[in-house]
Amino acid sequence: MATALVTGASAGLGEEFAWQLATAGHDVVLVARSRDRLSEMAEVIASATGVDVKVLVADLADPEQLETVAARLDDRERPVSLLVNNAGFGLGEGFLASSWEAEKRMLDVLVAAPMRLSHAALPGMVERGHGAVLNVASIAAHLGNSTYAAHKRWVVEFTEALAGQLSGTGVTATVVLPGLVRTEFHDGPTLAHMREDFPESVWLTPEQVVSSALGAVRRGQVTVTPSALYGIAGGALRFVPKRLTRGRRSQRRD
Repeated sequence: MATALVTGASAGLGEEFAWQLATAGHDVVLVARSRDRLSEMAEVIASATGVDVKVLVADLADPEQLETVAARLDDRERPVSLLVNNAGFGLGEGFLASSWEAEKRMLDVLVAAPMRLSHAALPGMVERGHGAVLNVASIAAHLGNSTYAAHKRWVVEFTEALAGQLSGTGVTATVVLPGLVRTEFHDGPTLAHMREDFPESVWLTPEQVVSSALGAVRRGQVTVTPSALYGIAGGALRFVPKRLTRGRRSQRRD
């Protein structure tokens, strides 16, 4: 039975990835910082689906803990067929208003971790002649208004580069660019306002995003935007001058 490893698996899209993969018959390795929440999820998913569910507690911003996850992906005796780089968070404030520690942590989780884990997983996949990496980016990748957007743009470019280098190997790379999704991502004090700022019609469900992303993986598709609305918006934003999408944020700390 194929095994999938999902980062940021304790909530939101990560939890939905775990459920959909397990329901489809994949064994799953759940990676996140919360042992209690992961253990509870693992027990429920295993009981409901009958697959093998393992828990790997790790903070991907910590180099040693990141290497623990990389070692699991590099374990040729327990091969992972699908890596889902889903872990992430947003700061909700401008670069000059945020701390270096917060910015560095976001860079480590959104950029360094997907690169390191892909680097650990792909050699074994290529040797076996099958496998996939699925990276979660954002429609914000088409904007120029934050370091979060810059990191997500990197995820898109990185995935496209991987897809080119993996051509003919039997291994694929896919990136999904969701828009606003009803998850805990927007529960924090700096992002909660977005729930009121945007109409209900633009919000996606985790089920929509994950189903679209996994469908793209099965097709070997490189990029996918999981709704017609965001697909149109993303296409339009490619042609909008960046000066119009940069936005304005506080240039100093309060």
